[in-house]
Amino acid sequence: MARYRGPVVKLSRREGVNLLLKSSHNFNKEKSSFEKRKYPPGPPPKRKPKLSEYGVQLREKQKVKRVYGVLEKQFRRYFEEANRVPGITGETLLQFLERRLDSVVYRLGFAVTRRQARNFIAHRHILVNGVRVDIPSYRVSIGDKIEIRDKFRSSSFLEENIKLAQSLNRTPAWLNVDFANLTGEITGMPAREDIEIPVKEQVIVELYSK
Repeated sequence: MARYRGPVVKLSRREGVNLLLKSSHNFNKEKSSFEKRKYPPGPPPKRKPKLSEYGVQLREKQKVKRVYGVLEKQFRRYFEEANRVPGITGETLLQFLERRLDSVVYRLGFAVTRRQARNFIAHRHILVNGVRVDIPSYRVSIGDKIEIRDKFRSSSFLEENIKLAQSLNRTPAWLNVDFANLTGEITGMPAREDIEIPVKEQVIVELYSK
């Protein structure tokens, strides 16, 4: 499947906000690069262009797509499904994306980025309820148990990630993680305040509702 493999700081520069697409190991480096060049990739603009209403809506959509690493058709399917579910469509959309397996592996602290989490899943290092799952978009449910495959538990990548996750202590309330046994459990549904994305989701709903 097509994926963006270029410099991720460029994506943050394009959206005008630090999307935190790099690992926390490189946070200061990413922040420095972003702070130095807050304008979009390319020559520095002479003046900041004023976005139209459509432009604002498009940029908000692109932020979410880039944070979660999904393509346009897939993103639209998420929106259409969220639109059919009772509740606030924008929040439901973000909840669906947050419940993707790659996002959950990242949020548990087993991976330092969602991109790395997708790599772990594609290489079948992740088990869900004791079964190997190699689909990053797999959606978890309450009660699901996530664990690391035995053969991958001694990985140096994983050891470094766990140490970093323990020092940051940022596991959201809807997840329960056991670093000693390298397992995690889905104990609830992500609330809006649990989703760490600087986005106005209602603007995305307005874009797709035209």
